[in-house]
Amino acid sequence: MINKILNGVRLYAPEGTELVPQALPVVEDQQPTLKFSANLSLLFTELELIDRFKAAKENGFSAVEIQFPYSLAPEIIATELAAHQLKLVQFNVAADELMQGGEGLACVPEKKAQFQKALAQTVAYARVLKPEVINILPGRCFEEHRLPDYLATFKDNLLLAAETLQPLAIKAVFEAINTGDMPDFIIHSGEQMLAVLDQLQHPNLFMQYDIYHMHRMGDDVIDFITRHTDKVGHIQFADYPGRGQPGTGKIDFQQIFSVIEKSNYPGWCGAEYKPVGMACESFGWLNNRNEL
Repeated sequence: MINKILNGVRLYAPEGTELVPQALPVVEDQQPTLKFSANLSLLFTELELIDRFKAAKENGFSAVEIQFPYSLAPEIIATELAAHQLKLVQFNVAADELMQGGEGLACVPEKKAQFQKALAQTVAYARVLKPEVINILPGRCFEEHRLPDYLATFKDNLLLAAETLQPLAIKAVFEAINTGDMPDFIIHSGEQMLAVLDQLQHPNLFMQYDIYHMHRMGDDVIDFITRHTDKVGHIQFADYPGRGQPGTGKIDFQQIFSVIEKSNYPGWCGAEYKPVGMACESFGWLNNRNEL
């Protein structure tokens, strides 16, 4: 019996047998698969929020996100997630009257105490729902001479959120929004987000990069994502113009999704669009990719 080590492996064979090294099978590198989440605040709006979880699952999603989940108790949301084998990956800190045309919350100097209460509410939900990221919406400043104070307040609150969420292993993210949809929004470009990150230097703080908003503001989306993937904690998308599903506007999502897929981005891509037609008929982009 031959007892021999070959290529680091001990081999046994009868006497007279020639031991020939065998080529190891080549394992091709597999490209990471994009992960898509359904935004239940904009999708399936013909249904009550509590019924949208089931609809997301039935349409092929394994994860969801909600802009503001606070109309439902966290335990009720957790029950729906478990019932439909879904993960809630993202939601926002409450933003006061921002969505109704107001200043919002996180940047307003007079609302610091209110922001702290909103953050505490978010943490209570996060302890139950365990999202991957929490988004802090900057807000608007209607008086230009006060913009420095609003930016300073936002950065203070952003640091507080990043520090508060870090022990929960939840990333704090913030996003830029186009000034066409939200005039006077204090953060409205990728470069501004980078500047905030560079100034604050917090390890638990990342960008939420919204392809629709940044394309509308003239950002080179592909170049930005390629160069700054490591600073992105969450991605959202909609087509432009119209903010509908991919394929209803002019954005080349086939190229953008390919770039994201080839990057080191580990997070989710949130379908945060206003469906043209019924939501259940808007997932051609998803079915064509056959990713979920």
